[in-house]
Amino acid sequence: MEARDVLKRPVITERSSEQMEYKKYTFEIDTRANKTHVKQAIEEIFGVKVEKVNVQNYKGKFKRMGKHAGYTNKRRKAIVTLTADSKDIELFEM
Repeated sequence: MEARDVLKRPVITERSSEQMEYKKYTFEIDTRANKTHVKQAIEEIFGVKVEKVNVQNYKGKFKRMGKHAGYTNKRRKAIVTLTADSKDIELFEM
């Protein structure tokens, strides 16, 4: 798996923005990627040192549109903790 295929997008919420102060960053990742893939991709793309990776799986929600019913896509989210001496990841250009 290529590094750019592992990471889909950063997850920007109020809680994830607060966690950035503690060098914890949240990304939506490919459903087939594991912790090792995520760690290698973050280190390669952003040039930082990763201490820990936590992964969460989300099932698709059941949705209806009139008489048609189905499920939304399943998702996978990774919370990446950087080492104390590592530089920050710039998600927003200031």
